[in-house]
Amino acid sequence: MKQKGFTLIELIIVIVILGILAVTAAPKFIDIQSDATASTLQGAKAAMQGGAQLVYAKAAIAGVQNQAADGNGAPTVSISNTNVSLDNGYPDADEVTGLADISPWVDLPDSDWDFTAAGADDVPVGSFGIYPEGVTPDFDAVGDASCHVLYTNSGGNGAAPVITVVSGSC
Repeated sequence: MKQKGFTLIELIIVIVILGILAVTAAPKFIDIQSDATASTLQGAKAAMQGGAQLVYAKAAIAGVQNQAADGNGAPTVSISNTNVSLDNGYPDADEVTGLADISPWVDLPDSDWDFTAAGADDVPVGSFGIYPEGVTPDFDAVGDASCHVLYTNSGGNGAAPVITVVSGSC
């Protein structure tokens, strides 16, 4: 008599093989931690853009939106009882030395973020970088080989600062 179908052993072997494949392939398709970190960086970028626009509005009201930082004392505006140094109406990256300096115009919890000032750790002059706590950013990275947000001063003439997210290695 000819038997049709699978034996119990064959069925168990197929289920075990499928289980092994699922365990090895699932992390490639479900990279939740990396996606969450990249989304957090995008949120920080949006907060920095919004905060910079509010600082610019305050600078325009004070009539200092077209004054460049020249090394002899940048123009300032008061945000939350804190003087924010300006470059062409936007926060001046060269004057920012830590998260406390951006907290009047960007609400980022100190416990979740680290900071690198202009001229340190390959951050260009006229820029500063923020990155999630515990991450080691590479500000010289080409393409998407780092995990940080880089704020670069505006070029003047009413241009907004350039805020770049690099999230390829989060």
